[in-house]
Amino acid sequence: MGKTVLVYRRGSVVAGAVWMVVISLLLFWLPVAGPLIAGFVGGKKAGGVGPAILAVFLPALILSALCFVFATALTGLPLIGLVAGTSGFLLSAPGVGLLMVGAILGGLTHSEVKLCS
Repeated sequence: MGKTVLVYRRGSVVAGAVWMVVISLLLFWLPVAGPLIAGFVGGKKAGGVGPAILAVFLPALILSALCFVFATALTGLPLIGLVAGTSGFLLSAPGVGLLMVGAILGGLTHSEVKLCS
């Protein structure tokens, strides 16, 4: 008889975030289905519900950090950078509603173990 092998699937938060961003950019013309599909795929690639939620907010956090760094570098005032970074997060965070729903569904469908015989 054949042997049964357990293969553990690990997800990656960064890979899930990249998938979400790329699919969201490609499916921008589908107002509801685009973010749901992007969130589902990214949540599945992230490897669970917790990593999927983190992957949803990772692009917003990176945008916020970049706004902070660039505004501080251009003005020389960290307070202006803080305002710009906070504004960048507040402008990008509201767009993650449907992406979050899709990511949670995708994270729920991610299975940790695959049986191969």
